[in-house]
Amino acid sequence: MNSKLLFGPPERDAARALIELALTEDLSSVGDLTSQTIIPETEYAEVQIVARQPGVLAGLPVAKDVFSKYDPEVEWKSLLNDGDPLIEGSVIATVSGPLRSLLTGERTALNFLTLLSGVASLTNRFVEEVAGLDVQILDTRKTFPGYRLLQKYAVRAGGGTNHRIGLYDGILIKDNHLAGWKAETGSPVAAAIQQARRESPLRVPIEVEVDTLDQLQDALEAKPEFVLLDNMTNEQLKNAVSLRNDLSEKTKLEASGGITLQTVREIAETGIDRISIGALTHSAVALDIAFDWSARLR
Repeated sequence: MNSKLLFGPPERDAARALIELALTEDLSSVGDLTSQTIIPETEYAEVQIVARQPGVLAGLPVAKDVFSKYDPEVEWKSLLNDGDPLIEGSVIATVSGPLRSLLTGERTALNFLTLLSGVASLTNRFVEEVAGLDVQILDTRKTFPGYRLLQKYAVRAGGGTNHRIGLYDGILIKDNHLAGWKAETGSPVAAAIQQARRESPLRVPIEVEVDTLDQLQDALEAKPEFVLLDNMTNEQLKNAVSLRNDLSEKTKLEASGGITLQTVREIAETGIDRISIGALTHSAVALDIAFDWSARLR
């Protein structure tokens, strides 16, 4: 698996916390009343997890862990890997064991798979739209509470790139930071960047958000690692690239704000380096994935 797709200890810890919460929501202290009342305890079966529409797969380790947590007797066999393309009818995995357990874990496992595959699939559509251009598609912090590491993992599965994970691993001076800074000091954007660089307890990248070319010119004097160009027109983006090339060649420019599948390629063609899209995580539609009965085992 590509190292960018690593489902490491932080992702697994986040998944296990969410799985525990999800199972508690579903079962409370009572359990699955439907399965308990009509499915014999001795019934064993196999089901297939099947894609109902095209997309990109993400979330297999989480779905597998749902059953590991609920009933270790359930056996899981993955037939595909996260990041793989899906077509309608793709068999993603087989799950076998006590039928009660399969039915109890079904919706929780599918909730994770459909959500994360939806994020991966939408990300991949944006990545495909800018194919051949030297630009990265990035996510943002616009994630569901508790799901951030998993949603950002799904972005990687779809071929995208993660922005900073939280407020702790990068400095992004946004418009409201600058408004407060200017009200307090009256100093230009470059001075805010310089102070952030000077005062930061960690050596992390510094990014600043601007919405005018005058602000960009000011910011480039301090040579930040990144500048976020908020809601600029394509003409402004082209001018921003020229200005950056003249004043601070190593600074990467990032476009953001209302970017869609219909507009992303034209934006990328302006020459900017990065495009950040909140919709990758906050507006992705769940991919249609289902459990299909395969066989009764005993």
